[in-house]
Amino acid sequence: MGNETPKTGLQTSRRGVLGAMGLLAACPFAGMARAQTPAGATPEPPVHSVTDAPEANRATQGDHVSPYGPHQAGITTARPAHGMIASFDLIAETPDELEETFKRLTSRIAFLTAGGPVPQLDPGLPPADSGILGPVLHPDALTITVSLGASLFDRLDWLTPHRPACLSRMTSFPNDALDAQCCHGDLSLQICANTQDTTIHALRDVLKTMSDRLVLNWKQEGSVPVIARTPDGVAESARNFLGFRDGSANPDSGDSALMDRIVWVGSGGAEPAWATGGTYQAVRLIRNFVERWDRTPFAEQEAIFGRRRISGAPLDRPDGTEFDVPDYAADRDGARTPLDSHIRLANPRGPGDEASLILRRPFNYSAGVTRSGQLDQGLLFICYQADLDRGFIAVQNRLNGEPLEEYIKPTGGGYFFTLPGMRDADDYLGRTLIAALRAAPVQTATQG
Repeated sequence: MGNETPKTGLQTSRRGVLGAMGLLAACPFAGMARAQTPAGATPEPPVHSVTDAPEANRATQGDHVSPYGPHQAGITTARPAHGMIASFDLIAETPDELEETFKRLTSRIAFLTAGGPVPQLDPGLPPADSGILGPVLHPDALTITVSLGASLFDRLDWLTPHRPACLSRMTSFPNDALDAQCCHGDLSLQICANTQDTTIHALRDVLKTMSDRLVLNWKQEGSVPVIARTPDGVAESARNFLGFRDGSANPDSGDSALMDRIVWVGSGGAEPAWATGGTYQAVRLIRNFVERWDRTPFAEQEAIFGRRRISGAPLDRPDGTEFDVPDYAADRDGARTPLDSHIRLANPRGPGDEASLILRRPFNYSAGVTRSGQLDQGLLFICYQADLDRGFIAVQNRLNGEPLEEYIKPTGGGYFFTLPGMRDADDYLGRTLIAALRAAPVQTATQG
């Protein structure tokens, strides 16, 4: 945003030469600035961003991301090459059933993310596992992130008083054409891993072992191009399906203090105590009209975004890098960076805009061909923030009517609240919510 990430949050990284290459976040919210470099200063590339492209020849089956900690994995942890959002109806009529659901789901997450031999059962029974990963599961950087939708709190009266303060049902924005079959849900799973087979295996495991509690509504898979270093050692970022680099404008997820401020729900304030350590998840399925985009003049594409397509540099600094900051104060009439460009609308760089910072974790998706014979490609947009109203919703409202809308169409998604993390193997996701329910006997007792 027009807000600037404190420079102390910057670190030298494997992307140390990216400043010479430049990136461009080529998706909605591309203007949500990560670390900003004052005009004239030497750019410092960020590190540990969830939007960093996976690097070729680095990922292994043994990559393990611990599911334990104050926050769930899969939010500030590195983004692997494959990701998926799956949305479910949750079948639970009492707090006891909800607790049992949380505990069983936690158990599956602990097993799947750690890996190990698949149990062998009586051949006369269905196998314990789909078998698509073989007899031994490997961690493969798998993370499964659990979030709850507003519909769950709306439907269960005993849960309603414990609803997170900002959690709401996603409403349609002016450019949306939402498909009801791909929106909302009681519970979402964000599943990420090095390989697509691992994400699919995890989903099938959950569908099989939790079939009495979770009913799948919709899902969307995506991927991030794995980038090889150039011969001179440059680690470039991936591009999205509009041809622009993606990842330069994300806050540094390696900066714990910054994440505490913009991603994690803290104690006190309007949020219920049980939500401390959680975060808000916004999901958008954004189709790209790539055929139309590919026939658009190059200069017009750059004007729409407000950046150079190759380098990622702001248009008012054509020889700069992605880390350079556009000087809107010296360009008040938009002669160099159009006033309605994506980055300028998303990031006006005015006083107070830092309140709208969000942490993006997007994946490209390709889902075949539409009935009209066009490619169904786009962005599985996922972002996290401590305040949904001041984060995603505020930014999207600023982007309403932008020229980029001619080339994109949001078709699905939803808002969810991501549960706080689990401390260790004796803990379970949702424990603090269940504890809050137990401490409110009046509300829970009436539901039997």
